[in-house]
Amino acid sequence: MEGPGDEVARGAERVRADVDSWPTGRLLSVAARMVESRFDRFLAGWDLTHAGLIVLHHLVGGPLSQRELAHLCRVTDQTMSRTIERLARTGHVDRTADGRDRRRTLVEITTAGMDALTAARLEERRSEQLLGAVDDYDHFRHQLITLITAVAEPDDQL
Repeated sequence: MEGPGDEVARGAERVRADVDSWPTGRLLSVAARMVESRFDRFLAGWDLTHAGLIVLHHLVGGPLSQRELAHLCRVTDQTMSRTIERLARTGHVDRTADGRDRRRTLVEITTAGMDALTAARLEERRSEQLLGAVDDYDHFRHQLITLITAVAEPDDQL
């Protein structure tokens, strides 16, 4: 008699047989969409978006202005303004006037923002639904960096 595990295993074998025939570009594209979708669900539990997570990553080194963040994230000032507004509303960042130039607003990661960033980094690496399924995470990450660096053009939105 078969159990539910056997049915799951047969389903995984069918998927593997189909996926084995795909071109590498399709594999990369589908994997990216699947991981992003699952990561979106995880981030939603922290009241975060991918854009917000990228901002938090850049703020670990210390406060930055909205314009600096927009440049680092390769988005417009207006897009960054909306992202920062959401992060401030959810308690992930604080905004303060720059003591040297009152026209500038500095953005700083909060403890809640750092907790969310740390959790996201761990989830990405460990979760079998994300990149924990990869045999050698560090090597896989290095290969992705190599690929992106090789094909990126100066005006690409990264």
